[in-house]
Amino acid sequence: MPRHPFSKLLPARILPAALLLATALAPVGSARAEGVVQRVVRSGQLVLAGPSDAPPLLSTNANGDAQGYAAEIARLVQAELTQIIGKPVQLRFEAVATTADQINRVAGGKADLACGVPFSWAQDASSVDFTLPIGLSGLRLLAPSGRFDGSPAGLSGRRIGVAAGSLGQSQLLGMQPKAVAVPFPSAAAAVNALIAGQVDGVIGDSLLLRSLARKRNATNLVLTPEQSYQHYAVSCVVPENDSAFRDVVNLAIARLMQAYLDGAAEAVALVHRSVGPDSSVAIPPETIRIYFENVMFGVEPIRPLPPGQAPSARPGN
Repeated sequence: MPRHPFSKLLPARILPAALLLATALAPVGSARAEGVVQRVVRSGQLVLAGPSDAPPLLSTNANGDAQGYAAEIARLVQAELTQIIGKPVQLRFEAVATTADQINRVAGGKADLACGVPFSWAQDASSVDFTLPIGLSGLRLLAPSGRFDGSPAGLSGRRIGVAAGSLGQSQLLGMQPKAVAVPFPSAAAAVNALIAGQVDGVIGDSLLLRSLARKRNATNLVLTPEQSYQHYAVSCVVPENDSAFRDVVNLAIARLMQAYLDGAAEAVALVHRSVGPDSSVAIPPETIRIYFENVMFGVEPIRPLPPGQAPSARPGN
């Protein structure tokens, strides 16, 4: 059976957490709904829900297989589950149109996991639980260079493309009620309309918009303002109150981040081809390292030290 790519990072102090999975693997009683781990044991499948045209987080290749940073995270969760339950687990991708669809599929038990979801306190997100963040993004405006200065005042009366039902749509109407929001089925469709001259700009997730513009070789399009209108963490969502499965997902995320910080070649390659210098968004390695360190500061170290060995200080500590 294939081992988890970062399994050597699992220390003895984390093993007690695996005891929580004994509950998850126990037969389902009338007082307790089936959890994701139980469902995976029964079905042999882990179902990932997400958009098929939202690079660099999630998209599909020519064969219809999920690719991108969110898909890589899901495959690490798949590997964790394979180790835990002792049999192969298949990752099945289910394409949906919007973030709201992702949340609804997970909340309704139609999907097990959705990654690349902006953290939100909104009511529609209260029916799921968020995991450790996998990244940081924000809302910005994509438009031809020089058309906008990025200020909300400059959006008054302008036709601005948005993905229908997205955070960008609600933010636009909140910060400039006089803007004309033009909804599209997806951010990709909105960017296509911008290139065709049907809208003046597109507001949405800055990583997604940057990737979509670069893939279309739209070198005249720029993002404004320099600082996002709104920043947010990007996470995975899991069914509410399923702590056993949330622990599995958090462990997969934490092990990837720790492996990256340790310079493990496989982890560095995964992150860099997904969102780093080898990707369409080209985030600098130092920016990634700083963010991963900040996330890991809030997590118990997952790399064991031999008895009597003191932890080494990181540069700058």
